[in-house]
Amino acid sequence: MTIVFVPFLHAQSQEPEEIKPVPVLTGGAGFITVFEDGNPELVPLISPVLLVPIGKRWLIESRTSFEAELAQPAGSGTFRGKVAKEVEYLQLDFIANPYLTVTVGRYLTPFGSYNERLYPVWIRNLQADPLIQKIAIGEGGAGTGAMLRGGFKAHPQFNFNYAVYFSALSTREPLNSDRFAGGRLGIFIPKARLEIGGSFQHLLQDERSNSFGFHSFWQPTSLPLDIRAEYARSSRGSGYWIEPAYRLSQLPFWQNAMRRTQIVARVQQFFVGKLSSDAVPSVNTKQLEFGANYYILDGFRATGSYGREFSPEGDGNIWTFGLTYRFLIPLGHGDVK
Repeated sequence: MTIVFVPFLHAQSQEPEEIKPVPVLTGGAGFITVFEDGNPELVPLISPVLLVPIGKRWLIESRTSFEAELAQPAGSGTFRGKVAKEVEYLQLDFIANPYLTVTVGRYLTPFGSYNERLYPVWIRNLQADPLIQKIAIGEGGAGTGAMLRGGFKAHPQFNFNYAVYFSALSTREPLNSDRFAGGRLGIFIPKARLEIGGSFQHLLQDERSNSFGFHSFWQPTSLPLDIRAEYARSSRGSGYWIEPAYRLSQLPFWQNAMRRTQIVARVQQFFVGKLSSDAVPSVNTKQLEFGANYYILDGFRATGSYGREFSPEGDGNIWTFGLTYRFLIPLGHGDVK
């Protein structure tokens, strides 16, 4: 996450004046309705993010989530369920220099791309999680320990970004995590608007297995198209997903409505591994999804999708409809020194 400070120029001295950073409360909320095999489920959720800067180099980041899965018990006409509360991350960042940030605390595991970049309800193009989303990151998707990350320009034509991390075993809810170590390396080519990257993780407990992953993002310069893809492999399973999303802004008719509309598709497949896990499907599974997002305002959109799942346990349809909203509230005034 990046915070940008814009200096003002004094009319006489022309010297940039320093702006004092302030805490910010941001995040997203949503209300999603899921129909799986004809059974409705209501999913209201809110995920606030708190950013507290301390001086020029320190930052406290935290994201919590409150999510309910409300279903209709047999013979009941009302929706019932419990609210699940989770501390998704709570970390202290030290910005050592433009190329390195040191993080300690509970952080999102930087394996692949979906967990860190695409998971929030107001960012993801399709509301259903990819089948391989929890490979190597587990149920919580976070580690408890330390992380080094940053980026640098290695060549005029491309940049590197990296993350290395270690997590200790924690069994205390809601801060549970496994003991593991790993890293991720990405290459970004600005001219082609292409990023490719790879991830590696070694589990330091239980079977002490390895996990591998690859991800890619591509945005062609001539089209409002965004293509995302990811592959992951571990002892608990392997698989891939490919997700193109196209903004209808180039259509010659109904331009006001079309420029706010995005159509999305996702093809994915999961293969069962040697070890079982509750975090991933128990059988080989294929899934096709098609959806659309309509941006009513910049941070407010309507979303819907249809998916068809194929597996030995039986094929089924999955429909989703909902609204998502992103909010941002400064908790103070940025005084000029």
